[in-house]
This record gives sequence, C-alpha cells and structure tokens, in this order.
Amino acid sequence: MKVSNETKVGIITISALTILILGFNFLKGKDLFKKSSKIYAVFTDLGSLSKSNEVKINGYVIGSVFKLEAKDKDMTGIVATINLSQDVNIPVDSKAMISSPLVGASYIVIEKGSSKEFLKPGDTLTTRVDVGILDDVKAQLTPTLTKVRSTLDTLDQVMGNVNKLLSANNQDAIAQTLANLNQASSHLNGLLNPTTGSLAQTLKNTEELTASLKKNTDDINATVGNAKKASEKLAALELQPTIDELNGTIKQFKGILTKIESKDGTLGALVNDRKLYDNLSNAVLSMEVLLDDLRTHPKRYVNLSIFGRKDKGGALTSPLPKDTVK
Repeated sequence: MKVSNETKVGIITISALTILILGFNFLKGKDLFKKSSKIYAVFTDLGSLSKSNEVKINGYVIGSVFKLEAKDKDMTGIVATINLSQDVNIPVDSKAMISSPLVGASYIVIEKGSSKEFLKPGDTLTTRVDVGILDDVKAQLTPTLTKVRSTLDTLDQVMGNVNKLLSANNQDAIAQTLANLNQASSHLNGLLNPTTGSLAQTLKNTEELTASLKKNTDDINATVGNAKKASEKLAALELQPTIDELNGTIKQFKGILTKIESKDGTLGALVNDRKLYDNLSNAVLSMEVLLDDLRTHPKRYVNLSIFGRKDKGGALTSPLPKDTVK
C-alpha cells in the first residue's frame, strides 16, 4: 500500500507536535508518563508565584504548581493546585508558604509537621505567610528610603536656591564677594606672616616683655613686699579714735550751722536779718569816716593852743582812699 505525501506530512506534523509537548512539559518538570497526585493550598497573596514554579520539602523538589485560580468572586483567597511528582508522605499538620528569594523564581515550601497521619490526594494544606528575604530587606530599607526621599527633596530645594543664587542678577555680587574674600585672605596672610606679620610682631613683643619681667623679678618681688609691709602698717594703725573725733567735730559743726539758720543769737540774727545787716554796715561806714576825719583834721576835735588856731576845713563825707592816709 502506497502512502500518500499528505499522509506522511500529517504523521510528521503530529509526531513533531507530540515531541514538542513532551519536551515542553519535561522542561517544566512534568513527567507525563509518571503517575502524579494533586493537593491544594490556599494563599491570600501569591507575590511573584506563578504556574510551573517548584514545590519543595527540605529543599528537595517534590512537585510543581499546576494551576492558580481564585477561591471565589470576592477574592478571599487564591487556590494553588500542587502537582506532586514524587511519592512522599506529607503529615496533615504540615504548612505551606511561598518563598521569594533575591535571585530566581518564587516557589512553595512545605514545612513537614509531626503528625503520623498523612495527606491524601485532594486534601488541602494549611498555609502561613512567610516573611522572605525580600520582605525583610524591604522592611529594613523602608526607613532608609524615606530618609533618602527626604534628603532628595531637601537637595532639590538647595539646588533651586543655588540656581537662584547663580542667576545673572547675582553674578556681580558673587564676584564682588569672592574679591573681598581674596582681599581678606591676603590681609590674613600678611597678619600671619612669620617674619613681618602683626601676629609675629605681637608674639615677639610678648616674648620681650616676658624676658623683661623675668629679669626684673627681684625688683617686682621687692615692690610687692613693700606694698605688703605698708598694708600691714595701715592695718596696725588705730584709726577708730581719729574717726570718732572727726565724727564729733562734724556733729558740733552741724550744731553751729543749725543755730545760725535758726536766727538764735547775734550771729544768727545778723545772717538772717537784712535790715540789721544794713544798719551795722552803715555804722561801720560812719565810724570809718569819723576816724579818717579825725586823722585829717585833729584840731577840729581838740581845741588847744599848742596846735595853733582852729582848723576851719570842711568835714569828710566819705572815707579817704586807703593809699592817701599817712
């Protein structure tokens, strides 16, 4: 029987598809010629878990994720169908969790329990949330990332202020400021010059003063000693009696001033009575005129023949100038 070309092409195509399917499943870890069983696990969050990811116990691959589907319309959970490729006993109190390594795909880890009763095909594993390395790193990096964001915001503000500062309007001011800084730096260098600077000269003067003080230590000590002796002598003086006498004199003087101000006595009346003062002044003036007239015309007051005839000169009305009286 002769086989047509169309039949040959069909057979080859089917064989190729079969080999392709078998190879694809083999690469995914599925063995179509090996009997397998299925168990289930319900997770609230799959993370990066996807179909065909591995399922491990103690690091050993026992199967793969066959299917992922929602538990209900409210998405209260996601059911992972686990295809067990190995015939292993899984205690009923075992727990499944999703592990997300830093490198590689996520996978399901089954922590074996201690029960003597084992899961049967179709049973559902208890699950728990595993804080993987990524979650742990994320938790630790979150505060740092927050600080980094804050720092970046601050840096952005600083750069904005720098841009404003470096604007065309401020360039002249910045150039002037830099020139002033250069000038101040030059002055400072001059001050700090080890040979001609003011600071060096001040240090030199200080050294000379220190040397001079060192040479005159004996004289300084002698001066201090004399001052100490003088202080001791002053301390030894009995100043209290003198102070008491001075206080008594001051009290007496105050009493005299009080009497003068109170108009008691002649001096008080004289000081405080203007009319009495004027009368007394006129009396003194009249007395002075009388004495000057007596000196000038004695014959008028003493009528003796021994003096000759009587002086007929006019009487004085005011005192004579002091430099004319002989």
